[in-house]
Amino acid sequence: MRVSIVQIGNSKGLRIPKSVLAQCNIKDSVDLVVRENEIILKPLPSLLREGWAKDFARMAALNEDSLLIDDSIDLDLDGWAW
Repeated sequence: MRVSIVQIGNSKGLRIPKSVLAQCNIKDSVDLVVRENEIILKPLPSLLREGWAKDFARMAALNEDSLLIDDSIDLDLDGWAW
């Protein structure tokens, strides 16, 4: 597949068709490898919760892990109209 190199600010880039991204399971980020005059893009797994455990431990150590909203729920069904 032939694609054109386009100007992006002071850099250059290329547009990768949506179908190719889907076929390669590329979502947000890629690992870019340069090897012997080739550019290789490899999909990276989405790490949405990366670092959360460390942040939660730090919050607990600083006593900043209290609930912001009271989690008590009144389960009494009297007065509800169904």
